[in-house]
This record gives sequence, structure tokens and C-alpha cells, in this order.
Amino acid sequence: MILDLNEKKAAELLIEMALAEDVGSGDVSTNNLIPPHDRRTAYMITKADGVVAGLEVAQMVFAKLDSGLSWLPQVKDGDKVQKGTVIVRFSATYRAILTGERTALNFLQRMSGIATESHLYAEAVAGFKTKILDTRKTLPGFRLLDKYAVRAGGAANHRIGLYDMVMIKDNHIAIAGGIGPAVKTIRNAIGHSLKVEVETTNLDEVAEALEAGADIIMLDNMDTEAMALAVDLISGKAETEASGNMNLFRLKEVAATGVDYISVGALTHSVQALDISQRIEDSI
Repeated sequence: MILDLNEKKAAELLIEMALAEDVGSGDVSTNNLIPPHDRRTAYMITKADGVVAGLEVAQMVFAKLDSGLSWLPQVKDGDKVQKGTVIVRFSATYRAILTGERTALNFLQRMSGIATESHLYAEAVAGFKTKILDTRKTLPGFRLLDKYAVRAGGAANHRIGLYDMVMIKDNHIAIAGGIGPAVKTIRNAIGHSLKVEVETTNLDEVAEALEAGADIIMLDNMDTEAMALAVDLISGKAETEASGNMNLFRLKEVAATGVDYISVGALTHSVQALDISQRIEDSI
């Protein structure tokens, strides 16, 4: 996997901010101990099993500090690796290696943590038609990189933001006077240019959303039995998404109901970073 143009632009902005907050006016420890033209080689190694994501972002960090960077990835984003795997070897000025270390690892560890968690969830529904989706519960500013990492782990992206899909939730329904009026108002405004998803919490609301012509019907915080009844009621006339209180232990029974998607906020909102360290060596 590689970053697309929008993801690269997002990464560039984030890297600029990250280096500004970390390096500030200069790395006083490194700059006063390391000669400016001293070059070294280094590598990054995993300290736990997981799925790698963010190698290109880490490369961008070091390239900002040394245009002569030599970067030799040993794996690709999306690869599953075991503890002790060398994932990249690179050479740069010693100053760049030391100054960029924490920033590069912060990106790489977070993105690999998301990819690792996403892989666990995607594997849990292997054999079912159900796809695992992320949510908008991402670190502010990191939306595109977080969602890239989700894909690297084998899960899929839900809407990117508030602009690329309609999501009619309880507050929208209340102000519009019901599911039917809410969907009608949206359709009158934008036609069928975007998919319309409606949040439902019971079978009566599912029937309303189906009658209104929703493209996707969210089954929010329903128990498994109610989800199965909802999927049967919808019978393929709309796509279905299970949401709310989803965890690894519940995934298989939810997928068995026949839902098309399960959305999981935990992929990004409470991710555990993958443990990765950087070490210096004499040569590549």
C-alpha cells in the first residue's frame, strides 16, 4: 500500500507540525554533540507481533531533515510481522536520525497499532460477507492517516467526514419530524448524489427507513436477535450496518445475522500503539 495524494498532503502538514513542536528552535542535545556531516545507518525493529502501517510517513519525516536519505523498507504497509522483525533500514546524517526518531516512531507506532487492531477485527469475520468499517472517532487532524491504517489492516473505511455521505441520526429525525420527512428533505436537496444512511434503534424505525428509501440502515445498539429480525425485514432492499458496543467477542454472532457491515469505533479511538524501536548500526 502507498499513500494517495490527499493522504500525502495530510501527512506533510502533520509532519511539519510535529517537527515544529518537538524540535522547535533546534535539537540542543544532538546539535551540540553530533558533527553536522556525520552519517550513520539505522534500522527499525518490531518489539511485538502486528501489522505494519506508516512506513512512507516515517520516511517523509527523515527526508524533511536530510534530503540525502537512503530508505530501504524490508516489509510493506499491510504486512503481518512477528516480534523482532526489521521493517526498514536507512542511512542519513546522524543528526537527522536522532532528531527525527521520536516523530517518525510516533506516526509509525500509531498507524501500525490501528492496522494491527483492524486486522484482528477483519480476521474475526473471515468467512462471512460482513465487512468491518471504521468511524469518525479518529485523532483530530489524523483522519486520513488513521483511515489509511485501517485499510492496511484489512478493514474498510466508512464515510471520511460529514460531507461525503448522509447520516440521519436521532437528532436529525427529531427536528425533521420523523424518518420519512428527514429522508424526503435530504433527497429534495441533493437527490441521489450521495448515499443516505439512517440510524434506527428498533424494528418500527427499520420499517420506516426502508419505506423512506434509505440506502443504508444502521442497526444501532440492537441485540443480536433484533438485528437478525431487522436483516430479514430489510431483505436486501437496503444495506445494513450494525453499530454500538461492538467488540471482538461479539463479532461472529453479529456477522451471522447477515449484516453487510459492522462499524467499530475502537479501531481508531482507543488504539494501542505497536511497539517499535529504532537502533543504530554501522552499515546497511
